Amino acid sequence: MQVISTADAPAAIGPYSQAIKSGELLFLSGQVPLDPKTGELVDGDMAAQTNRVLDNLSAVLSAAGATFADVTKTTIYLVDLGDFQVVNETYAKRFSAAPPARATVQVSALPKGARVEIDAIATLKR
Repeated sequence: MQVISTADAPAAIGPYSQAIKSGELLFLSGQVPLDPKTGELVDGDMAAQTNRVLDNLSAVLSAAGATFADVTKTTIYLVDLGDFQVVNETYAKRFSAAPPARATVQVSALPKGARVEIDAIATLKR
């Protein structure tokens, strides 16, 4: 196992790693729309928040030498499924060619009062 960490994504807000590389698999912890410089939730609508989450995931992927093209599975957590369409449209811009498998679930709350969180699994090339 190898811990993957980058200052270009928010520091973990608990006892976990931003990502763990195990063999050819990369397991990315869930990202919420925190600005990595301030540690605070970004201002803006759901599209802006989703873009920040995806920027954070991209930074962690990059630290492991990967991109969104290497992502094989994601899970999206939403406080309100009414935000699904906006999140889906924003997400689709990052995963246009061969989107990964995905689950989307509604949850009662997310860390720091976030409205969206996304985690991912990627397959790394050796």
